[in-house]
Amino acid sequence: MLVIGIGGGTGSGKTTVVEKIVEEFPEGEVTILSHDSYYYDNSDISLEERRKKNFDHPGSIEFDLMVDHVKDLKAGRPIREPVYSMITCTRSEETRLVEPRHVLLIEGILCLADKALRDQMDIKVFVDCASDVRLSRVIRRDIEQRGRDVFHVLKRYEETVRPSHIQFIEPTKQFADIIVPQGGKNQVAINILTNYIKQSLLKHDSYVR
Repeated sequence: MLVIGIGGGTGSGKTTVVEKIVEEFPEGEVTILSHDSYYYDNSDISLEERRKKNFDHPGSIEFDLMVDHVKDLKAGRPIREPVYSMITCTRSEETRLVEPRHVLLIEGILCLADKALRDQMDIKVFVDCASDVRLSRVIRRDIEQRGRDVFHVLKRYEETVRPSHIQFIEPTKQFADIIVPQGGKNQVAINILTNYIKQSLLKHDSYVR
């Protein structure tokens, strides 16, 4: 199994990069693990308090469980990925079955922040993007998908998202083997990454193109 970590700031285009990589492979060859699924459950506090939590801090993610799941997948064992709602800020009782495949993409703003998780990766990617572009994407996403208004999105950005990006996310760029500027719009960088993955897989006899 080839394990690739794809990090970068919120709204940088990580999901688009992941989607474009997946498109280049036969169905069932790539599996995705999102660190958004591994946020700690906050059902013991009120919704108002949950929404005040800093989800851009490494301490908000259960990295130990995520690392265990990656190890299981690499060993050929399926895992049950948690299902997390960014609307209620809680984990569901349901889980998602994830089967091991030839390629595992680990995606998330902080996926390069944890050394134990990085140590499981064969390739580390940082998706870079201008802060103003990221902000516009965050505003659109949080309003359309997470039921927030512009005031609260901007307040959260100023108080937690931007400071956490500077303190925790931007520094993880130093761990990246590949940096993808302009996010998902950089087709050249995505092609280079995809071709590298294909060449790496072809070295394994078990992979058939």
